[in-house]
Amino acid sequence: MVKALLKEPRSGCPIATTLDIIGDRWTLVILRDIINGKKRFSEFLDSPEGIATNVLTDRLALIETAGLAMRNAYQMRPKRFEYELTEKGRNLLPVLQEVCLWANKYYPETWVAPPSFMEKQNESAG
Repeated sequence: MVKALLKEPRSGCPIATTLDIIGDRWTLVILRDIINGKKRFSEFLDSPEGIATNVLTDRLALIETAGLAMRNAYQMRPKRFEYELTEKGRNLLPVLQEVCLWANKYYPETWVAPPSFMEKQNESAG
């Protein structure tokens, strides 16, 4: 059973509401990976942060339930899925880019995000 189901917002505060969806330690990392081209469960497991399989399953379900990504079956036996960002998920790109800039400014030991990530444009912006 998936634990990370969406709940009623704690308040009408937009920060609190957003954190209820993306404020754990894994969701933005998974979204970063999808933006950078990862699509499959095994690819997410290869990230340097070392997410546990049960946590990854839970967060992918949350991401899908929140409408940030959709899953598509690429294999039927056993059933396996690929994840693709929705417009709602793609619209988090500038947030992730700003988080990178903030971290590099105040925590200089952090990795500098590659230009391919920092220069990426939100394709759904209009």
